[in-house]
Order: sequence, then C-alpha cells, then structure tokens
Amino acid sequence: MDNVLSIITFIPLIAAVILAALLRGDDAAAQRNAKWLALVATTATFLVSLFVYAEFDPADTGFQFVEERDWLLGLSYKMGVDGISVLFVLLTTFLMPLVIASAWNVTERVKEYMIAFLVLETLMLGVFMALDLVLFYLFFEAGLIPMFLIIGIWGGKNRIYAAFKFFLYTLLGSVLMLVAMIAMWMDAGTTDIPTLLTHEFSSGPITLLGWQIAGGLQTLMFLAFFASFAVKMPMWPVHTWLPDAHVQAPTAGSVVLAAILLKMGGYGFLRFSLPMFPVASDLLADFVMWLSVIAIVYTSLVAMMQDDMKKLIAYSSVAHMGFVTMGIFAANQQGIDGAIFQMISHGFVSGALFLIVGVIYDRMHTRDIDAYGGLVNRMPAYALVFMLFTMANVGLPGTSGFVGEFLTMMGAFQANTWIAFVAATGVIFSAAYALWLYRRVVFGDLIKESLKSITDMTPRERWIFAPLVAMTLLLGVYPSLILDVTGPSVSALISGYETALLEAGDVQLAGN
Repeated sequence: MDNVLSIITFIPLIAAVILAALLRGDDAAAQRNAKWLALVATTATFLVSLFVYAEFDPADTGFQFVEERDWLLGLSYKMGVDGISVLFVLLTTFLMPLVIASAWNVTERVKEYMIAFLVLETLMLGVFMALDLVLFYLFFEAGLIPMFLIIGIWGGKNRIYAAFKFFLYTLLGSVLMLVAMIAMWMDAGTTDIPTLLTHEFSSGPITLLGWQIAGGLQTLMFLAFFASFAVKMPMWPVHTWLPDAHVQAPTAGSVVLAAILLKMGGYGFLRFSLPMFPVASDLLADFVMWLSVIAIVYTSLVAMMQDDMKKLIAYSSVAHMGFVTMGIFAANQQGIDGAIFQMISHGFVSGALFLIVGVIYDRMHTRDIDAYGGLVNRMPAYALVFMLFTMANVGLPGTSGFVGEFLTMMGAFQANTWIAFVAATGVIFSAAYALWLYRRVVFGDLIKESLKSITDMTPRERWIFAPLVAMTLLLGVYPSLILDVTGPSVSALISGYETALLEAGDVQLAGN
C-alpha cells in the first residue's frame, strides 16, 4: 500500500478537522458523536498500522515503507520505519482507542477534548516515523501544545502551574536540540536522517572558552540532544515536571504522558545519540548510566513517601525509565533490546496503572491512599486487575515487566558491574512501594463508610483493561514478539556504533 505511513499518521488529524468543522453544540448527542468519531478514528488507525506490522520484514535493517516528496524551501517530507520505530508506532495506535474509551465519562468541552487527543496522536506518530530532521523537530515540539491544553484545561486545581512547568521544561531542552540540528545541517549539508546516520561528525578535541572538550563537535551536539531527550524521559534531576503533570492531568492525559510521550526521549537516544554521535556516547556512557541508577534508587525511595496514588506511580515511571537509559548506554545487544522492551512494556503497565487510579477516582474523587482500604470486599475484579499490573510493575517473571528489567540489567552487568548492582537494589525498592500501595488500597477491612457503596468495574472498564492484560501476559511469556522485530536493527546499530569507535580510535592514533 502506497503512503501507508502518511495514512496512519493523518487519520486522527482528519477526524479532528471533521470534529472541529462539522459537529456543533455541546448537548448529549453532540458529545456522544464526538466520542464515537474519535474512537472510530483511533481504531481505524490501529487497524491500518497492523498492516505495516504484518508486512514489515525484520531481517531488513534499513527503513521500510519509505515515502519522500518535496515539501518546503528545499526540505523533504520523508517518512519510514525500521525495527526500532515500528513497535512505537504500534504501541501508540494500540493505546489511543483505549485512551478515548477511558474518557467516556468526560462531560466538559467534549469536542475540544477529543480534538486535542486526535491531534496529539498524529504528532506522536510523526515523531516515530519522521526521516527528516526538520520534520522530526516539528512533530516533536508540536506535541507539547495539545498536551499543554489537556493538562491546563481539563486538569486538577493546580493545572495551570503543572501545564506551564511541563511546557517550559520540555521546550527549553528542545531549543538546544534545534541549535544542534542546525550545526548538523551545516556540517553534513543535509537534514536527511538516513544520510546523517552514515555521516562522520568530527570527534577531534576542541577548545571552547579555555576548556578542552574531548569528542569535539560530537560531544557538543550530543549534550544538546541530551538536554532535550533527558527532560522528555525524564531523567534525574530534570524529572520534577513529571509528578506535577501527572497529578494534575486527567486520567487519559496521564496515560498518554506515561505510556507514549516519555518514550520519545528513549527513541531519540536510539535514533540520534548512539548512531550519530558514537564517540561522545562512549565518552559519556558512564555518566549517563550513573544518572540512570541514581534515578532508579532515588525516585523509588521518594515513591515510598507519597500519599497521592498518581504521584507514586509517576515517580515509579521515572525509576523505570532509568532502566531504559541504563540499557541504551550499555550499548550492547541485551541492554538495547531490554531498553526497547522495557519502553513497550512500560507503555502497557504504566498506562494500566493510571487507568486503575482513574477507576476509583471517578467514584470517590480522591487519589489519597489513606482514603481507601479493603476494596477487595466490594471490587474483586478491580482487585485482581490491580494485582496483575502491580506484579508487572515490580517485574514478576511471567509478566512483560520482568523481561525488560532482566535484559537491561544483563546489558549493564556487561558494561559495569557496580551500576548493575545498584540498579538491582532499585528492583527491591520498587517491590516495596508497589506492594505497600496495593496493600493499603485493596486489603484490610472495609471500615470507611464512604467505601461501603462503591461498585466494581463496569463492562466498559473491563473491556479497556482486557487488551492491556493480554499484552502484559503475552509479552511476559513470549517476548520474541518484540525481540525478533528489534533484534536485527539493534545488531546493525551496535555494529555501526562499534565500527565508528574503532575508526575514531585509528584516526586519533594516526594523529598522535
């Protein structure tokens, strides 16, 4: 099918335009129509993306389904997917119908709410498919706008503060990335990402403001991209926007933020940092990995001290993203395979955990852990689903959470045994805060009067969780669904990375 990637990308945007142009009023019928149109559009997007997955050839480590045409001022509109990006496209299209279904109870400015999520889906998909620097940057930055509106309009009482904090943190990091992209264009003479992946940026030491910088231009560009991707992940210590954004965002916004938007940072490291700046990545690998394990341990300890369920899960996300960056910069097959697997798994598990909080928040309108207790007595189905995703979050064997953490620690162990050791303590801490949360909310006697009339999950809520449960268990027992797709592309990435390091070493030896 020609132009299939553009079709996938722009179905949600077309639906958003139809919503904006044709639907009038805010009565019950108009609200229902807006929800159904958004659900149909996101479901259609997922179904078309399954065609890409079915036709994708994992053995081909290049970009597939490539589309290219002239666009603006000599720039090209170029889209394509490889074994790394195709899974993030599928993750996005898989989750968005569930996100729309979870927002069925929204009654305030429903049309605008659905438009925001539809536009956001188009922009997120564009990030994972763009093969031109300018196109990637436009999609990457434009995604801030709908999420800013989702938090700022439909969020909690401190939504304005959280929305601006989210926007400013991520925008400031990305300004440096834009400067680096201009430098890359001036050095390579192109903004074409496949061409840039084969371009050798200078790695000889340079002097800047009296300081000698090892890795030269590569190091400067690596740090500029790092500023953007580290905030997006988010890595410690630039993670502080995330808990505020999660707490204030509506449930559907939290799901998208945790399950998809955070993955743009990890994807950026894999697409740009390692293959384009290998010398700088190697020089700074230990630094990044130590930041990662600090995040794993520190945010796990902070999570134990939280009284708000959403904030606890938000800190948990920072810890799990620490495993991702640790695996990526281990720069070996197990580490990078595990990082990609962890991101996909975290999309299902963290998204489900925020939905789980949303279920009881819709009934009780509080996220305070102390407001609950003994829910198993009134909500057995809810308690069962909550238990499954708690175990997956902890990394129980048989769930998808185990595979990603195990592979990233294997990769880290090969690179630095001390880093792997410290990261392993984070697994223990994650079990502590996750099981502590579950015990306080679900177990015990039902003694609070306000909880004695609470009802179990509705059929709609059960249908939302069903595919998330299926994927979490399926990937836990059959991880080859992901690893067989990513493996060849990751091998090619590592091979190119190691070759570039050897060539850079030979050049430096010759220079000496």
